[in-house]
Amino acid sequence: MTDAPVERGAGGIWARMRRRKVVQWGLAYAAGAWGFLQGLEYVSEAFGWPEQLRQVAILALLVGLPVVVVVAWYHGDRGQQRVTAVELAILAALLLAGGGLLWFYERRGEPAPVPAAQEAARRDAAAADRDLRSIAVLPFENRSRLEDDVFFVDGIHDDILTQLSKVGALTVISRTSVEQFRDTKLPMRAIAERLDVAAILEGGVQRSGDRVRINVQLIDARSDTHLWAETYDRELTAANIFAIQSEVATAIAAALRATLTTGEKARVEAPSTQKLEAWEAYQLGRQRLARRTSESLAEAERYFQRAIDIDPEFAIAYVGVADTLLLRLGFTGYPPAATLEQADAAVAQALALEPNLAEAVAAAASIALNREDYAAAEAGFRRAIDLSPSGATAYRGCSRLYGLMGKSEDSLRCATKAAELDPLSVNVNLNLGRALERVGRFDDALARYRKAIEIDPSVPNSYLLVGSVYAHGVGRLDQAIPWFERAARIDPGNPTYSLALAGSHVDLGNMVEARRWLEVATRHGAEYDDVATVDALMHLYGGELSRAEQIARKVLETDPRNPHALSTLRIVGLRTGRRDDLLGWYAKVFPEFSAAGPPVVDGSNYRSAVDFAGLLLETGDADRAARLLDGAERVLGSLQRMGWEGYGMLDVQIHALRGDTRKALGALQAASNAGWRSFAWRYYRDFEPALASIRGEAEFEAVFAAIERDVARQRAALAARPKDAALEPGAAR
Repeated sequence: MTDAPVERGAGGIWARMRRRKVVQWGLAYAAGAWGFLQGLEYVSEAFGWPEQLRQVAILALLVGLPVVVVVAWYHGDRGQQRVTAVELAILAALLLAGGGLLWFYERRGEPAPVPAAQEAARRDAAAADRDLRSIAVLPFENRSRLEDDVFFVDGIHDDILTQLSKVGALTVISRTSVEQFRDTKLPMRAIAERLDVAAILEGGVQRSGDRVRINVQLIDARSDTHLWAETYDRELTAANIFAIQSEVATAIAAALRATLTTGEKARVEAPSTQKLEAWEAYQLGRQRLARRTSESLAEAERYFQRAIDIDPEFAIAYVGVADTLLLRLGFTGYPPAATLEQADAAVAQALALEPNLAEAVAAAASIALNREDYAAAEAGFRRAIDLSPSGATAYRGCSRLYGLMGKSEDSLRCATKAAELDPLSVNVNLNLGRALERVGRFDDALARYRKAIEIDPSVPNSYLLVGSVYAHGVGRLDQAIPWFERAARIDPGNPTYSLALAGSHVDLGNMVEARRWLEVATRHGAEYDDVATVDALMHLYGGELSRAEQIARKVLETDPRNPHALSTLRIVGLRTGRRDDLLGWYAKVFPEFSAAGPPVVDGSNYRSAVDFAGLLLETGDADRAARLLDGAERVLGSLQRMGWEGYGMLDVQIHALRGDTRKALGALQAASNAGWRSFAWRYYRDFEPALASIRGEAEFEAVFAAIERDVARQRAALAARPKDAALEPGAAR
């Protein structure tokens, strides 16, 4: 049907378009296209899709608009329902024109043939543009000259650096590395070379009464030219501080030609608190947290709690509490279960307030890692990196995670990335050293630990890890003990260091010294599981089986999968005829070993898989035992024998349980030749049930006799060492 003659001219073209619903269809199409593009932008940002996809979508939607208008003209109201030749011709022309437009756009996106010299110049310019997006934010100058304002100035500096870290197009060096250049007289080019960046931001802060003045300038360190500068003079309020920080971050991104995504812009502009006192308490807590001693951690927790008391909606302050608890767990031996529960509650509150807070996401991943929920930990660290691409902390967490999973190369990759982002951080260098140990590069690990000591000689953990290389990497207990002693002198309240001394003296056979250091560790960390496991081992050596079992069971009440406590329980249980009880315990705490299908053996449970296999063999369940041993052996393929996280004697146990005496003795000799002396070698000689089948062999006795002679030489060398001898970390030999 066609329009009646009287309608064709009535009201003019506008009326005819409305009657045929051209206007309505056009508006509906525009609204739908706008909604589609908004959704596409969100999804593209989430999945990292290229910008070109959105550009092509816009062109396609523009081509679709005239097509919709034509269809509406012919079919919107009482238009002719069949398709006419004229309509087909118009639609074909529009589609051809649209296709040509898209083809032309795609052709423009392809690089045109250019001479080689011009192409090389283009690549160099692009590389220079990318390199310029690497930036270091030097510590700001305290221009009020008042000592009480130092934490305030440092807090503003730290927050600006954190905001920049959220911009994916930038590479931002972390605070601990730039801190090395506080009050430096080095030229910008020299600083940039040491930090491997192209741009440097420097500035100063002056607080005077109720006003704050912040001067910042961005410098291209390669040419020593200014890229951008600004002065902010505002009333001193939390709102103004956060506004300045977001303005600075946005301006720097623009100056470095880095585009912020919608999500990044929202995160950069979001204020943390409206209460200045809460922000100041938080900054004081962060400063205490960075010192990493038992005393400073206690102070940090009090400051973070004060910030929360002032502003219960200050999300990052809850993360500060969680970070402190997690560090106390590792540095001061807090009870694991209760500490993780408190940290978890703090992080949950932070995420309830700010679901996209990168620091909270990373802390949640760390908690999952401590609970051995590796899938949740990996997902959390990856999301934290997405939210803050220059955040070295999440990369450190990934490195630790992959190390525990037995993925040593992945661990090293993440640790290396963290070191690129924070090259002068003590803890990042220590983390990289641990990753290097996992792949057997002990000399490179020592170099990293040496660098950490050069950066800050007051950090005790650096000395602990040097000693760990000597003790566990190359079997030189006599060289390890002086380093452990230095760590214990720096932080005497930390049981980790005195416990390392106790364990090393046990391996050397200095039982009096071992007991003395164990008493020191017990005074400062009576609830520390590692203190209890060493205590149980010493009672086992002394033949006090019931006391050893009592201590081990106490550990298992809070940490039911603790491999050292389980070993003690297993030995006592087998010697007292309680094998069935042991089988029940292992089946309960390691359900992945007994579930239907192949047992799940990974970096978190491979030692216990071997122990459980030994129990199963005694019951005649050879098939399930074999699967557990095969799984553990696969894990060993990605690990080193030596080192703190090395597998030590586990291959000897596997071969002995399989009844392969030749391979078991060969692996034992290989362990001795590699320098294996630590991890309670007397335990394996005298107690380990898996080695019962080879314990009487002449080769077995000869290897342990050689180990005992070497340990006696080391004991004598340690006794002859002058007490004031210098600590020099040489090669691992």
